[in-house]
Amino acid sequence: MDRSPSVVTKYVVRAGYDVEGVVEKTDVVGAIFGQTEGLFGPELDLRELQKNGRIGRIEVDLHTRQDRTTGKISIPTTLDRVSVALIAAGVESIDRIGPCAAKVSLDRIEDVRETKRKAIIERARAILRDWNIESITSVENIMRELSEGSRALGVEEFGPDELPAGPEVGSSSSIIVVEGRADVINLLRCGVKNVIAIEGVKIPESIIKLTKEKREVTAFLDGDRGGDLIMKELLQVAKVDYVARAPSGKEVEELTPRDVLKALRDKVPVKASTGAPPALPQPVIDAFHELKDTLEAVLFNEKGEAIARIPVSELAEKLPSFEQPHAVVFDGIITQRLVDIAGEKGLKVLLGVRMSEITKKPPQLQLMTAADLGSS
Repeated sequence: MDRSPSVVTKYVVRAGYDVEGVVEKTDVVGAIFGQTEGLFGPELDLRELQKNGRIGRIEVDLHTRQDRTTGKISIPTTLDRVSVALIAAGVESIDRIGPCAAKVSLDRIEDVRETKRKAIIERARAILRDWNIESITSVENIMRELSEGSRALGVEEFGPDELPAGPEVGSSSSIIVVEGRADVINLLRCGVKNVIAIEGVKIPESIIKLTKEKREVTAFLDGDRGGDLIMKELLQVAKVDYVARAPSGKEVEELTPRDVLKALRDKVPVKASTGAPPALPQPVIDAFHELKDTLEAVLFNEKGEAIARIPVSELAEKLPSFEQPHAVVFDGIITQRLVDIAGEKGLKVLLGVRMSEITKKPPQLQLMTAADLGSS
């Protein structure tokens, strides 16, 4: 039985054609073979190459409308790049199809192996992602089972407020204050037992009393606006030494053990945290007052030296282009978009006239308004 050689395609020549008249697919294929025959000798004759399995079946897509025919041509081949380029140029030289004038133009030469390689890489990424998720889920399930099966890791009720807490809150020389019961449970799963929850916006008396005793206090709060508000409330009524925050937009209760330990390891003294306004250099404060009604912004470096002055309308666009700005003061409104850009740039202080609704903020970024300076 006669079998035509199989073609393991390396490249596909893809071209489009436009014919001034009505033709059939056979006319297109005939033009491809006929008008390229003999151009480059027998080594690159399409009929011979197809017999030898060096090119595959030529596919033709055809559409006819209003006495005009258009379509696409696909020629699969195993030839080398130089030969493929010559064939592509030869096909592009076709100027008649059937009895009609025609124009053929090369769309692209597709590297089938590269396309396949990309598809394999994308599939590998998906497999790895699913594998990682399954592994994390398995670890979390094990930790959950250990937590639920051990009385030593159970949530206790602390003080007259009956606050959710770990078993070591009363005896430890340091405590970690979180927002809610779910946060306590998550930290217990991570092996952190000196944790206690506020359980609400108002700071309970049990928390106030605990923090004022001779022990180190760390506030571990969500990375959102709610965490900012609770931090401000804590600083007004309690003693806090350090602040740790969940990543921007995340809550403590949803963090993995690795994220919890990293956040606690990266805690910062309260004076450098988001809860306490830093002492601004006088040139920064003076610049803010001078900017009133100018709709301009001034950028400062870490030494308190002005490095640029630009219109507020260009601030979001140009801020990423400056090298290591430390503070920005401007005659305008602090928006979420500006906060996001400032966070990505590593900015430490953003001082504006007032602030719109901010739902997430990087831990290192201090947001200040005229009210923080005692200005109207």
